[in-house]
Amino acid sequence: MPITTCVFDAYGTLFDVAAAARQAAAEPGFEALQHKWPDLAKHWRLKQLQYTWLRAITDAHTDFWDVTQDGLDWALEATGLQGDATLRQRLLDLYWELQAYAEVPEMLAALKAGGLQTAILSNGSPPMLDGAVQSAGIGAVLDDVLSVETVGVFKPHPYVYDLVQQRFGCPRDEVLFVSSNGWDAAGASGYGFVSAWVNRAGEPMDRLPWKPAHVLSDLTTIPQMAGL
Repeated sequence: MPITTCVFDAYGTLFDVAAAARQAAAEPGFEALQHKWPDLAKHWRLKQLQYTWLRAITDAHTDFWDVTQDGLDWALEATGLQGDATLRQRLLDLYWELQAYAEVPEMLAALKAGGLQTAILSNGSPPMLDGAVQSAGIGAVLDDVLSVETVGVFKPHPYVYDLVQQRFGCPRDEVLFVSSNGWDAAGASGYGFVSAWVNRAGEPMDRLPWKPAHVLSDLTTIPQMAGL
């Protein structure tokens, strides 16, 4: 079946989750972060994801913003930066305006010009996603922004992937699902989507029952992969 709909994870896929720590580290007053920001960014992202999984399997769902703050607090303590309330607030503020990867606007514009439907499917809460989309200026090339808050459980629960079919009404094999998270791309593949893993860091493949159909280093070739 031809691809009719391209769906993207948000954080780490379209938006650079390390951008908040990197930008804060370059600002006056946050010199303590200058040499620690890569570790902080890595810890923050990992704990953020781990907390979504734990909350999903224990049926203890909460807003993604709560999970994001919890992950940051753990990361600040792990890097010896706890107690700096000003730094914490600045990092949280920057998370609402994360930079998009450089190829994102042109890639999404090409998909829309080719007549494909485009959307975000994210763990993020609607206000968080709205802030990131507006900051990146990509709202005009997205047909919808879908949040797990509609179903009250984080990815990779099948209820989340169901949101795509409910919104667009297309067969599963007409959906190209793109994520920077190997486990997310694998989950989407198991669900029946054609999935692509954006492996920017060159990480090993996750040992799961399913594998993504495609492995990419960035998003540049997505239009060609979708048949354009």
